[in-house]
Amino acid sequence: MIRLALLRHGHTAWNRAGRIQGRTDVPLDAEAEAQLAAMHLPAPWDRAALWSSPLARARCTAERVANRRPRTDPALLEMNWGDWEGQHGATLRADPTSGFRDIEHWGWAFGPPGGESPSDLRARLVPWAEGLTSDAVAVCHIGVMRVLLAVATGWDFRGPVPFQIKRNRLYIIAITPEGWQVDGPPIRLEARGT
Repeated sequence: MIRLALLRHGHTAWNRAGRIQGRTDVPLDAEAEAQLAAMHLPAPWDRAALWSSPLARARCTAERVANRRPRTDPALLEMNWGDWEGQHGATLRADPTSGFRDIEHWGWAFGPPGGESPSDLRARLVPWAEGLTSDAVAVCHIGVMRVLLAVATGWDFRGPVPFQIKRNRLYIIAITPEGWQVDGPPIRLEARGT
């Protein structure tokens, strides 16, 4: 069995403004930098293999909480939001011509115009995760986490989301030849000095 701990990157200015980031390489904001500098990965995750998305917001989050550089892999890149990237979700939701749907109405096949579907992400993420040879932490993005947790829970991007993704928490997935499952409740990052 391999255990994979997922951690969402810290806040950016675009997160706080409600803009869809996708592949745009928006850095952490100053508040996130300060918050992450005061936290660290709890044991045993502080010694696990460390991976991140190549995007700066994920890479920098990994460096801050682990005090070391992560290995990066393009499989962990955020979902490509196509025509919706950089736009405000609330504006898209209010425009009936945008084609915007909330994530619980997507199914595996729906995606933003010119972007990726959850199925596209699954096609690149599952082989990456199943290729891990030791327990690992992956610092990544909410779209990546949704897909990996959907695989582990059986959620099909229809109906209420059976998990809530919060920052500064590790979401553990047990990966076995028999399948994937969520391994316990999320684990909080620890304050430095503890």
